[in-house]
Amino acid sequence: MDYVVGLLIGLVAGAAGLYGVLAFAGRSLISQAKITAEQTAKNTTLEAETKAREIEIAAQQKQLKAKEIIDKELAASRRKLEEHEMRLDKRETQVDRKLDTLTVKERNLDDLDAKLAKQAKIVQQQETELADLLKEERNRLLSITNLSPESAKDMLLGRIENECRGEVGQIVQKYVAQAEEEGKGKARQIILQSIQRYAAEQTADHTVSAVNIPDDAMKGRVIGREGRNIRAFEKTTGVDVIIDDTPGVVVVSCFDPVRREIARITLDRLVQDGRIHPARIEEICTLVTTEMEENLIKIGKAALEEAHLPNLPRQVLPLLGRLSFRTSYGQNVLKHSQEVAYLAQMMADELGLDGELARRAGLLHDIGKAMDHEQEGGHPEIGAAFLKKLNEPEAVLNAAAGHHGDVQATTPYTILIMAADAISASRPGARRESLERYIKRLKDLEEVCTGFDGVRQAYAIQAGREVRVIADARMLDDRTSAKLARDISKKIEANLTYPGEIKVTVLREVRSVEYAR
Repeated sequence: MDYVVGLLIGLVAGAAGLYGVLAFAGRSLISQAKITAEQTAKNTTLEAETKAREIEIAAQQKQLKAKEIIDKELAASRRKLEEHEMRLDKRETQVDRKLDTLTVKERNLDDLDAKLAKQAKIVQQQETELADLLKEERNRLLSITNLSPESAKDMLLGRIENECRGEVGQIVQKYVAQAEEEGKGKARQIILQSIQRYAAEQTADHTVSAVNIPDDAMKGRVIGREGRNIRAFEKTTGVDVIIDDTPGVVVVSCFDPVRREIARITLDRLVQDGRIHPARIEEICTLVTTEMEENLIKIGKAALEEAHLPNLPRQVLPLLGRLSFRTSYGQNVLKHSQEVAYLAQMMADELGLDGELARRAGLLHDIGKAMDHEQEGGHPEIGAAFLKKLNEPEAVLNAAAGHHGDVQATTPYTILIMAADAISASRPGARRESLERYIKRLKDLEEVCTGFDGVRQAYAIQAGREVRVIADARMLDDRTSAKLARDISKKIEANLTYPGEIKVTVLREVRSVEYAR
């Protein structure tokens, strides 16, 4: 029993000792953990403070940079404002100077007006005094001569008649001699006018710019996806392509015949090739344009060889080639020019004139039609200006400018060209335009003119190239006549369709008639 008690006491004592050791070790660990935690907290606090300082320093740097940028922008704005203020000051100074100048001018004008008023009064007084002096001198002269005004007038006229009787014979002899000298030229001119009245009709040619298309599938390829190919073709060639329901045909439309022919050949080659896309269109169009320029020169050379005029300037060759593609109411202009050259030569030879010069003027008389699509004005004016640059003879220049009567004929060759032109062209009605359409166009032209107030009559002349308007002189004066001509020309441009240009001439005549009884 005592052993058991002692064992229990030993166990209790051992447990108490173990508890004390464990308690001591736990307290040591706890105190060490507290020390570690405190050290960690201090380190964390230091790191946080360091990062806060870095962030604050970075923010300050950004703020300084932003402030520098703002300062620069403010400085630039201030400079602009200062420059603007300087310009405003300069303008204000200029305005002030101009105002001062205008003020001085107004004062000078007022002074001039006052001086003019004084001078007008002086002139009026002088005129009155002069009229009184003339009246007084006339009465004094009549009292001295004892003649009435009618008697003095009769005596003076009788003296002049006696003095002129001797000179009348000399004048008559002078004009008779002059008439004999000019008789040969007058007779030649009468013959030319007779030839001009004769003009035989002939058949007109007709050409159409169209391209044959084998099938509708090829039409679709010509158009392209969403119209891409046809837009590229029209932009490259400068023409309008008309595709309608007509089977197997695509129409090429353009005011310039050479450009239309280039587009027709280009489209024909594209259809034959089958490869139709924007790049291929530009390639074929460039190739055809080069070939066309060479072809125009060849056609011009052939025309010169046929007309036996090898010495014409080289600048004329491509223009003659262009005329081969130009038609006037269906008639080929180059063929027409060659016919005019032959007819003019034959008439010149019959009349004893220079046949080669007449042939030269006939071939070049319509050369302006090759350029009237690119320049303003009628083809006679354009052609004459071009030939003048080439130093052509005066007969050729006058024939080109006046073969439609726009310019007065100064040489007999111009009358020859007018006659040959009328024979070859057979105006009106022998060309593509029918006689009914021609008459209707002239009638519409006259009706447009007579629709204005103050117009009594209107006459279309020169195949509709000119209209002469007879104005009422009681309703219109010279200024309103000029305005009437302009208004008529504008209305013609807006309402009528016509080739070339139309000259509007307003005539205002005042006639005063009295009868002596």
